[in-house]
Amino acid sequence: MTKNIIAILLIVTFLSSCCEDKPTNNEENQEAQQTTMTVAPVLAIGDFDAKAGNFVDQEIQISGIVDHLCKHGGKKLFMVSDDGDLHVESDERFDDKLAGMEITVTGIVREFRVDEGYCLQMEEDNIQSHSEGLTKDDLYEQKMNQIEFYRDSMSTAGTDHISFYSLEYLSHVEKN
Repeated sequence: MTKNIIAILLIVTFLSSCCEDKPTNNEENQEAQQTTMTVAPVLAIGDFDAKAGNFVDQEIQISGIVDHLCKHGGKKLFMVSDDGDLHVESDERFDDKLAGMEITVTGIVREFRVDEGYCLQMEEDNIQSHSEGLTKDDLYEQKMNQIEFYRDSMSTAGTDHISFYSLEYLSHVEKN
């Protein structure tokens, strides 16, 4: 009788230890969902300007050919595709070997907003710089025209701001 009890206990112990390591279907589904949720959305370069507003401060992936790298510090690259182009900015210098390569960049969409407050500050700074003789007449006029362009653009669009989007580099994968 004790042999039967010992045998039953061994079987129960064996079965329970096997079941503990095996995830349930629910656990497998949760792991699959977590993996799916961490993949950044993919945008086409041609759609970046139109759709970037939906992804501000979020990671995205974008693919294209590296047309060139900024020669002044190497912290910007210019990507192209058949449907558009895009500048990608980094805190670190890009490797020069990327020029001409097809890559997929993972980055964070950043927004820079120009509103009336920004225009007023820019105008004030420009006037002060010009009055102190730090800005030549042609540069002063150029900046004033840019401010007017911003204001006209906001007025035409019927909005209180203009958004400029950029992609902050996180990583890339080279395509073969």
